[in-house]
Amino acid sequence: MLGIVGRADPARRPKYGGTLRVEIGAVVNSPDPAVAAANPEEAAAKERISALLYERRNADGTFAGVAGSGPFRLAEWDPGKHATLAANPEFRGGRAFLDSIEIQMGRAARDRLLDLEVDKADFAEIPPEEARRATERGVRVSTSQPEELLAIAFVAGRPIAEDARAREALSRSIDRAAIVNFILQKEGEAAGGLLPQWSSGTAFLFSTAVDPAGAKSLWSQISGSPKIVLGYDASDSLEQSVAERIVVNARDAGISVTAEGTLAGASAPADCDARIVRLPMAAPHPAVALTRFLAVLGPGSGIDATPLADGTSPQQIYDRERAIVSGYRVVPIVWLPQVYGLGARVRDWKAPAAGEGWPFADVWIGDAQ
Repeated sequence: MLGIVGRADPARRPKYGGTLRVEIGAVVNSPDPAVAAANPEEAAAKERISALLYERRNADGTFAGVAGSGPFRLAEWDPGKHATLAANPEFRGGRAFLDSIEIQMGRAARDRLLDLEVDKADFAEIPPEEARRATERGVRVSTSQPEELLAIAFVAGRPIAEDARAREALSRSIDRAAIVNFILQKEGEAAGGLLPQWSSGTAFLFSTAVDPAGAKSLWSQISGSPKIVLGYDASDSLEQSVAERIVVNARDAGISVTAEGTLAGASAPADCDARIVRLPMAAPHPAVALTRFLAVLGPGSGIDATPLADGTSPQQIYDRERAIVSGYRVVPIVWLPQVYGLGARVRDWKAPAAGEGWPFADVWIGDAQ
């Protein structure tokens, strides 16, 4: 009677071969990690591609080995447009199931979603605010834990940014729940701290409540006719929507805020008092994630960017996080998940953890169902 119990389903048995068709919104001009990215979107996509080309990543975020030592090697590169990665048969971790990966760059979100619907793409990144619509249109969707922080970083040295009352007033005026419910279509979480609950276990200790009365009281203590100029990436529709919502929330509390968009890669306007920033987690571990956030935010916002020491306790992590949040130089807004659209042929996909790249070395292509 052997062979019946536990018999594998042939349709689910991994097989080698095939090309994974990938579409991303970012434009990556060079695969060389030493070449600086023009904007955060390019930097994130470049890291994910590099993670497929290099054998492993070091603790400091750099890649070990040479390009092509990872599960894939670069077969073709058309800067900013297209890339072809071929399986590396000599990879120490074993040959990937896929033969190759075709990556189309610079694809608009609506085009990526349409190509998934008509089976012209196997994998595409979907903006969190589009996740519900994608599901309603029959697209197979995979969502990570909330791992990217959308926040306001005040610019050190600007007069209004140096007024703690102004910073706190703006924070109190923001209706984070409305941003999650209406702009993100409930794909995300309101953020009061610099680490998500699943990572630190202490996020619930940071308030996310809107307090227009408290905001108005603080703002009224500032003499003159102050205003805050809030910068955002004009090419990022989510940043623009959030900035516009913050302007409305601030106005309801009697705070004067003007939102100004800049092109990706361009310097912030000289009169910018604060800017919206995206902060993806470098790793699931709270100390590692917080240290990376401090390194990114410190130079421009005036916060203490001293790295957390090895062996930092949960209490020390919380105390450091509380000290930064209480200064309001960085104002957390919402936590965003990574959302992926998958074609019908994709098998054994598992959403990557914070700081991990695309797990394409373990994915295989089956028959469309």
